[in-house]
Amino acid sequence: MISALAITYNEAHNIERYIKSLSFADEIIIVDSFSTDATEAIAKQHNVTFVKRVFDDFSSQKNYAISLAKHDWVTFFDLDEVIPEALSKELMTTVESTPKEKAFLVNRDYHFMGKRIKYSGFQTDIAVRLFDKNYCKYNGKLVHEAIKTSAPIRKLKHHLKHQTYTDFDNYNQKLTQYSKLQAEALFKKNVRPNLYHFLFRPWYRFMHQYFFRFGFLDGKEGFIICYVHAFSVFKRYIQLWTMYRNIE
Repeated sequence: MISALAITYNEAHNIERYIKSLSFADEIIIVDSFSTDATEAIAKQHNVTFVKRVFDDFSSQKNYAISLAKHDWVTFFDLDEVIPEALSKELMTTVESTPKEKAFLVNRDYHFMGKRIKYSGFQTDIAVRLFDKNYCKYNGKLVHEAIKTSAPIRKLKHHLKHQTYTDFDNYNQKLTQYSKLQAEALFKKNVRPNLYHFLFRPWYRFMHQYFFRFGFLDGKEGFIICYVHAFSVFKRYIQLWTMYRNIE
């Protein structure tokens, strides 16, 4: 028995496909952050549990969704991830085999601006997408949250497609949200931004992704994604700077 969980906000463009791809699950639970588009209306056309909760951070939102699951085994895919049939079958056979492992990693094939990104830091893009809720929970990070567990972990064979890009503005807004949450985490740690953060950290992010992680091999799309991610680091410290000065 599998509970398929998701958190959403304005995912009308993804929700239909996403729900249909979870047909293997015994229940589907969606925790929504009060979407302003048609996400709720579309979701409620299907046999899903749709719950609204004010968004505070990704870990809290996902851990709340886990608390609603009826079954021990849980899948937690993002709305911009495409689950192929081969992976769906592997998920089901894995759970049915009563494995000793309690969490399972899935490789994600990253797509950006219509192109599969093979480098730029995404060649090792992997995340837990199936786990036993009795042994696992999200680690409490406000953003880039990950499953925390002391139980054995194994990687599944089949990959999923991570189609994070819809348009440039949408992608930039997503990174801005991440930057804000990361700034909040740094603010709680009393980190004060300085020239090192404003100048070196963005430069290092670009150099690391574009040269050390071979982003140049991804062509112009590789340059764009490395540049945008470097700029998001700069925005993180701008956000942090404004927090110390109470600037809206």
